[in-house]
Order: sequence, then structure tokens, then C-alpha cells
Amino acid sequence: MQYLRSLVFVGLIYFLMPIVGLLWMPWAIFDRRGALSACKSFSRIVFFLARPMVGLKVEVRGTPPSGEVIVAAKHQSFLDIMMIFTACPSARFIMKKEILYTPVIGLYAWRLDCIAVDRGKKMQAIEKMKTDVQAGVKHPGQLIIYPQGTRVAPGVEKPYKVGTAVIYDQLQQPCVPVATNVGVFWPRTGIMRKPGTAVVEFLPVIPAGLPLDDFRKRLQSDIEGASDALLDEAGFKRPQ
Repeated sequence: MQYLRSLVFVGLIYFLMPIVGLLWMPWAIFDRRGALSACKSFSRIVFFLARPMVGLKVEVRGTPPSGEVIVAAKHQSFLDIMMIFTACPSARFIMKKEILYTPVIGLYAWRLDCIAVDRGKKMQAIEKMKTDVQAGVKHPGQLIIYPQGTRVAPGVEKPYKVGTAVIYDQLQQPCVPVATNVGVFWPRTGIMRKPGTAVVEFLPVIPAGLPLDDFRKRLQSDIEGASDALLDEAGFKRPQ
């Protein structure tokens, strides 16, 4: 029964996505605030539907940033994207380039000034990312990056890439780490959505100006430690 409920829920939200995108498009094309409003409105619709349809609640802990900061987040599924974006007042993402070619979503990613990265080109991708980040400073806000570079299932270890440290050094801005357990309830692939409370937690700010090795160690320790605690809270059993 839970799988059937999940199937209906997933089908409904993907049916609603282009509708919301098209309704907000006239505003979004001419004003970045329209793009922000569309994406936040869609996310809130998803949160509203998730509780009665699949028994899934969402909870944001800590203090979401409101100024110019880097937000470095654990990434487990589409749900943490929506939760972090909705909690931040003026966010944009560093994301994989392929998303720009997705119908509707690609338009909004472009309008939000998201930074597209070709993950297959490594050093060239880093240099382009630095250039695009610098070009985007005209829009103050929260720059969201995923230090592991992709969605990672709960309990799976994956190294942290250099991109977050590069941007931290370039912008000389504070960094807000974010932990999550959402992958327990909304996995990175598949249809099944499980009942429970999905949490994203904004952790204490890492100040600007730390030596890069110290920054990288602290970032990983903070995110992984807090995410593991959230997994334990959710009753997740790690692979032996």
C-alpha cells in the first residue's frame, strides 16, 4: 500500500511541476524574484502533499543564513534541494550542466543564475566554476554547493571534492554546513517514499579565512558527524 501511495504522490508532483513552472513563467522571465517564488511555491506544495499522501513530514533545524554565504550541504535526494532552497531567502546552486537542458527546470536554473559545471572535465570545470561564481556576485545571497558533488545514499562513504574549498578561498565568505537524513525517507532513486520526519540541519557557521586544509577537515567532520546523528535518530541501520 505504501508503494502505491508513493507512486500516486510522485506522479502528482511531477504533473504539478510544469504547471507551476508555466504559471509563474511570465513573471520569472523578467524578474528573478518570480523564479524564486515559483521554486519555493512548488516546494511548499510538495511538503504540503507529502504528509497526508505518504506520511512524510519535513523539518528544518538550526538557523538558515540570510546574508552572503556559501552553503555546503549533504545531498541525498531531490527533497533536500527543495528544503534548503526554501529555507534560504535568495539561493542559487552550483549544479551539473545537464540540468540546464531539462524542460522548465533548466529555464528556472538559468533565471536563478545557477552555476553549471561539467563534472567530466575536472580542472577545466573548476576554472569555469570560479569564473561563473565571480560573474554571479552581482546577485548577493546564498551559494549552495554539494561538497561530494552528487547525491549520496545514507550510510555510503564518498570523498569530498576540492570545489567547495576553491570557492571558499575565492569568495572569502563564511560557510554554513548542512546535514541531512532525507535519503532514509526519500531515496535518490526509485518511487518508494517512507513515512517519518525528514530533517535538514543548518550547522554552526565556519568563518571565512581559515587555512584550506583546516576548512576541509572541519567541513567534512561537521557535516558527516551531524548527518550520522540524524540517521541514528531516524532509525537507519548502517551496512556492516
